[in-house]
Amino acid sequence: MRYTISVHNVIAIASLLVLSYVQFFLLYNTYELKNDHYYLAEKRTITNEYLDAIKNDKVMPGGARILDKYITENMVPLETAYKRNRTAFNQLGQRVCDSAFLDLRAANNMDSLLAAIIKRNRLDTKIRYATTIEFVEVAFEHDRYIPLYRTTEGARIGGTLESLHPNNLAQNIIVSSPTDYSYRISFSLHVDTYDRRSTILKLMMPTFLLSVLSVAGVVLLYFITFRNWLRQKKLSEMKSDFINSITHEFHTPLSAIIVANRTMQNEKILASRENLLPLTEVVQRQADRLKTLISHTLRITTMNKLSLNKEVYSVHHLLDELLLDYRLKATDSDVTLKLDKKALKDDVLLDPFWFTTIILNIFDNAVKYNQREHKEIVVTSFSDRKALHIAIEDNGIGMTKEVQKHIFEKFYRDMNGSRNGIKGLGLGLYYVKQAVDSHRWKIDIRSVEGEGSVFTVSMPF
Repeated sequence: MRYTISVHNVIAIASLLVLSYVQFFLLYNTYELKNDHYYLAEKRTITNEYLDAIKNDKVMPGGARILDKYITENMVPLETAYKRNRTAFNQLGQRVCDSAFLDLRAANNMDSLLAAIIKRNRLDTKIRYATTIEFVEVAFEHDRYIPLYRTTEGARIGGTLESLHPNNLAQNIIVSSPTDYSYRISFSLHVDTYDRRSTILKLMMPTFLLSVLSVAGVVLLYFITFRNWLRQKKLSEMKSDFINSITHEFHTPLSAIIVANRTMQNEKILASRENLLPLTEVVQRQADRLKTLISHTLRITTMNKLSLNKEVYSVHHLLDELLLDYRLKATDSDVTLKLDKKALKDDVLLDPFWFTTIILNIFDNAVKYNQREHKEIVVTSFSDRKALHIAIEDNGIGMTKEVQKHIFEKFYRDMNGSRNGIKGLGLGLYYVKQAVDSHRWKIDIRSVEGEGSVFTVSMPF
């Protein structure tokens, strides 16, 4: 059973992990999709306005004049350096580009241009931007470009947008000229909002909640199914144990009756009345036992439909009668029963038959699960303003915490008791709990393994 449950749990956990991974993958793809299409209309508007503003310019309005100043005017020195010394050419090119980029940053007017675009188109979104230059190439002869500056990240010219990605790229432009002593430049405009990620997550919240609820629903469904499966499995095992026990219990008196009957058919036995009398007593005792077993078995189907005939009784008087009868029944056993009447008030509304069933079944368990030579049962009554309490204490083998959890379940038997040869059907304390619940009373257990148990029945006045 442990192996089966372990394998079942491993499969369930693996399935849950796979399901969670699939859900995460779908959510991630949904996020990326929304990220790619987020504020697409605003970006297109800004891009169109930006292109109109730099139609005959570079990077920003007035940017071409600054770039021409540094690159075009240094074309001859650049060519001379290129032909003589490539290292000198690279150093000169770096100084030219650094100077040009420095002036572009100082003259940056993209903030005012972007503010004007937002105002003119009535865009409510707070926009951040970044303008960058990816490469600059010079051509001493037309269409033969030589790299002057190139970087994968791009030289930042203006803007406060920190993270540059393809999904916030508004426009990338390459400008060139087919003439000698010209240059080619690639520059980009990135546009994004201040709260892009949080806004996307808010848009995804219904999808995220639906995903979480679906996974939680699957986990809950598995938990309920698994718990019910364990209960059904346990009930099935209990029923199998019950069938085995009841078969054995029925077989014992039947065998005795059959043997006694065959013996009585012997002519020598029939000839003497004195020989028949003990055999008839055996048959009577075993028939009574068989009748009791059948009554117990039939009572299983009626316990859930318990009907009570309640009247007000003196619990002390009932206990006196019960202890007297039980002492007569236990004359062959070394059992001592004591009754300590501490309750000041003992009149309670109850059904005397089922009250007797409660007390006698607890007594039977106290004697049955007791390995001491001298067995003791102490019954103590005490009361408060609301209820009368009956505590039944024994010096038996006691119970573990695990046994206490299941002691009132139908057909349940402690495996240690069954291994030690203690017979039973696992129904006695089940009857007790049904009778207590039908009266709307309460029953509590205090038990220490190896020392004994105390059952306390609380009966409201």
